[in-house]
Order: sequence, then C-alpha cells, then structure tokens
Amino acid sequence: MIAKPGQTVAAVLMTIGRTSWRSTRRRGKPRGLFCGIGVCFDCLLVVNQLPDVRACQRAVAPGDVIRTQHGAELGGDS
Repeated sequence: MIAKPGQTVAAVLMTIGRTSWRSTRRRGKPRGLFCGIGVCFDCLLVVNQLPDVRACQRAVAPGDVIRTQHGAELGGDS
C-alpha cells in the first residue's frame, strides 16, 4: 500500500477501504477505528510483530507488516 508521510496506520487502512479488522464478542459485528484519538483501544493491531499497537496513534513506515491481533495481514508495503 502507498502511504503519505505522517499518515497513521488507521488513516492508510481507511484509505484502502479497510474500516474494520475486529469483531464484537457476542454478535460478531465488525469493529475497527472508533474514537480516532487513542482512548477506546478499538483499533488495536500487530505492527512488525509488536502487539496492541493503536492504529490511530502509530505513523506508518516503509516496510511495516500490519496484522490483526489474530494474525490476518491487512496490507502490503507502505
């Protein structure tokens, strides 16, 4: 994926149409970015094997590997 300098992981994912990457426990409804300021922790991802990264707070960098908390890859090269 192509990212502009300074964009957050969440912004890049939304640009490519990925608005959800988690699901609710009970009903399996999609979840992803909610508050956009790092308070709700709905946007947690694994970035370069580091878990619990808030996508709305982390700037994307070249070569980042972004996965869901369950291991599904969300994008290619940044």
